[in-house]
Amino acid sequence: MSIEKDIQQQAFRNEYQKATVNIIFSAGWLHERIRSLLETEDITPQQYNILRILRGSKTPLSTLQIRERMLDKMSDTSRIVERLQKKGLVEKKTCPSDKRLVDVIISKKGISLLEKLDKRNTELDALLKSLSTEEAKTLNDLLDKMRS
Repeated sequence: MSIEKDIQQQAFRNEYQKATVNIIFSAGWLHERIRSLLETEDITPQQYNILRILRGSKTPLSTLQIRERMLDKMSDTSRIVERLQKKGLVEKKTCPSDKRLVDVIISKKGISLLEKLDKRNTELDALLKSLSTEEAKTLNDLLDKMRS
């Protein structure tokens, strides 16, 4: 389906405006699909992102380091980490080298949750099932080029 039909807009000023609107609309569409998959585990896409960041880190991270790696740079990382801690998915510890800082690590419960979600990767991949691998690569290249 075309973006014009999806948002019921007849025309765009030019192809650049159409591309911008299409990216914003598609990002929202994809975010909602991912959110609905994660809802069953009572976590948000931002919480999922933080858990993935922590699992991939070889060392504990501060909330500032987590924010640097997050997809959603505007999110309140400290608040999200607090919610994850209340759920027992992450742990906070005083940084050994600087007692003013707090390090965050993923808990065993957090790792177990990600392992459970890893089994659903085919569902996540299916969100873009209409694209071939080559088309997905081209899309990645175009989006990387746009941000450069």
